[in-house]
This record gives sequence, C-alpha cells and structure tokens, in this order.
Amino acid sequence: MNTQEPDPFVPRTEPAPWRQWGEDLDQNSIEQMRNACDLPVSVAGALMPDAHLGYGLPIGGVLATENAIIPYAVGVDIACRMKMTVLDIPLRELDNERGRTRLTQAINAETRFGVGTKFKGSQRRQHPVMDADWDFCAVTRELKDKAWGQLGTSGSGNHFVEFGELTIGDPQLGLEPGTYLALLSHSGSRGSGATIAAHYSKLARQLHPELPQKLQHLSWLDLDTAEGQEYFAAMSLMGEYAAANHACIHRHMAGHLGAEVLLDVENHHNFAWKEVHQGKEVVVHRKGATPAGAGVLGIIPGSMASAAYIVRGKGQPESLNSASHGAGRVMSRTQAKKQLDWKAANALLRERGVTLLSAGLDEVPMVYKDIDEVMDAQSDLVEKLARFQPRLVKMAPGGERPED
Repeated sequence: MNTQEPDPFVPRTEPAPWRQWGEDLDQNSIEQMRNACDLPVSVAGALMPDAHLGYGLPIGGVLATENAIIPYAVGVDIACRMKMTVLDIPLRELDNERGRTRLTQAINAETRFGVGTKFKGSQRRQHPVMDADWDFCAVTRELKDKAWGQLGTSGSGNHFVEFGELTIGDPQLGLEPGTYLALLSHSGSRGSGATIAAHYSKLARQLHPELPQKLQHLSWLDLDTAEGQEYFAAMSLMGEYAAANHACIHRHMAGHLGAEVLLDVENHHNFAWKEVHQGKEVVVHRKGATPAGAGVLGIIPGSMASAAYIVRGKGQPESLNSASHGAGRVMSRTQAKKQLDWKAANALLRERGVTLLSAGLDEVPMVYKDIDEVMDAQSDLVEKLARFQPRLVKMAPGGERPED
C-alpha cells in the first residue's frame, strides 16, 4: 500500500480569468466560480445569469481546464438535455377539453415521472443506444439493465414534459413564421448518470487529498490516466443515453397522437466538451449552461408558466461559447415549501392559461428568476428565434427527491 504523503497544495499566484453575466447573482455561486478558477488545471471560466449554488462548480458555471475533467463540474445529472418537437397538430387542441384530454393521455402513457421509475417487460423502449458498448468498465456494465428500464422516463426535480404554443419569427428555423403546437421535454441520464457521477467524484477526491476543503468537490481526473479516460467514456455514453431518452419520449408521444414531426431542436447541458479556445484544446465544462457557439441552436426554458426560447448562439469567446440553461432559481426547495402555497401558485397558472397535471411546490414559477430579464442579460451571447409558452405541464409530484 502506498503510504507516501501527497504533495502539498500550492495555490496559484493568479486565478484563471473569468467573467460574469447578469447582476445580483447568488454570492455563493460567485464564490464557487472564484474557487474553480484557483484550480491549477483551470484555464478560463464564465458565470451565466441564471447562476446559483451547486456542488463544486455552481449551476450556470462554465469552466475550461487543461487535460483534466471534473466530475462535479459536469454535474450529478450527466447530459441533462432539452428537446423540442413541433407537431402538425392544430393549436386549438390546447384550448378545448377534448384536445387537452388527448394530449394528457399521451403524456401519461408515454413517459414516467419519479425517482426510480421505469418501464417494465414489453413496455421497455427500444433504441440503438442499448446496443452500444456498455462493457468498457464495471460501472456502466452494471448499470445497463437499469438504464434500459429507465429509457424514455422523465425523473423528478426540475424535469418536465409539456405541450405549448411555439411562436416562430425567424424562417431560418425551417418553418414559416407563425404559431405552432410543440412538445418540450427536460430530463437527463436518470439513475445511471447519477451513479456514474457519484462513483467518479469520489474517486477524484481520493486522488486529490491535498486539496483544501473548499476545493474538494472540484477534484479532477487527468485525461491521460485510465481513470480520466474511463470517466470521459462513461460521460459520453450518458450523453448518447440522454439523447436516446428524449428521442423515445418524443417518438412515442408523436406516435400516440398520430402526429407528424415538423421540426426538432435539442441540446445538452451538464456535460464537458473538448474544444479549442485561445488557440489550444481545453475541456469545457458547462454545468447548467447551454452551448452557444456561433450559429448553434439551443433551448433556454423559464418555468412551468413562463416562456422558453429557441436561441441561436453568437459565439462570444469570453463566455466560452456558452449561455444560461434556464431562468435560474431564486429560492431553495426548502424555502419554497415553507414560504409558498398552492393557492397563489394556482391563481398564477390560471392567469397564464396553464394546466398543471402534477408538480411539487418547490417548482412553481415564483422560485425562478424572470426569464426575460435573464435573456436580456445575455443578449450578447444568443439571439432569440422563437418563443414557447407552456400550456399543459407535467412534472414529478411533490415529495419526490429531486434528480436535477
């Protein structure tokens, strides 16, 4: 057994440069960003206007590192993802009871909500991702059956499936300007991603006992080691799996409704990409941040009663080609349960024409920032191409452990 003492931690003389978007951000998230830029492997960082406290890197934090990957800078829900599908269903279906019933039945039949939820037996979804190599390490090998059962499910926390009105103003999306019925979903790699995150985060901390307490959740894996390569491969597989998860939800929903797909837009967050910035290859972690390279399409949601936007990235170098992944919380889940009530939340939902099938009180609109203020704060990062207004929303019921 190696009993050699680890090399002591030597702080940087200067932190890696970083820039903040938005004002009045959670001070804890700012402190976490500063800590991240003190890591010896950090190259540059950016903090998005939806930022709030997370494990290690804040939610809304972007960090470029050199030849290193940080599991907690990717996040617990690896490859959490947005997907929007425009369907050829008349918009009036949202405004009559028969139409809403049909859409509700599709949601209830074709996905599942809640921690540990899965499809059983012949209901299991089929997708080529289950034919990929899951045997390259013990962790993914043991997760394959669980992952297959959870394929096409939506989990808990801030994950949702909703129908709404999409107003397109830019013909470059491939559809004529106008208003359409669209399906929007938000979920990630479910229990498999969470297990991988926990395993490799623990391993990274074991490999870096020299780090002070404030940096321990930012422990990294070198990419030229077996551990780093294994985690990167597992993260990449979870990216394929999360994409397949949404593909199944949307395919089965469209099939249930007998609808044709007119347009698909989707993107990851909670992921790390190898990219070139400042003339060299780096690993860009976007934890709760949307890729926003020049011309890249993405989706930035607000809340169950406020707008989501299809956006096109502007490729801002100082943001490391990134934008926010949503509106961002202004209230913790514990605060929400203590301070809010369903009477006020339901009144707001009625005012905005939203039918809520299920959700926890910790996900009502009041716990989020104003999405339009967040969008204004990042107007140099993305341009808005279309606006989506939720009308029929389902999330995990109250009391479920959040998986976001």
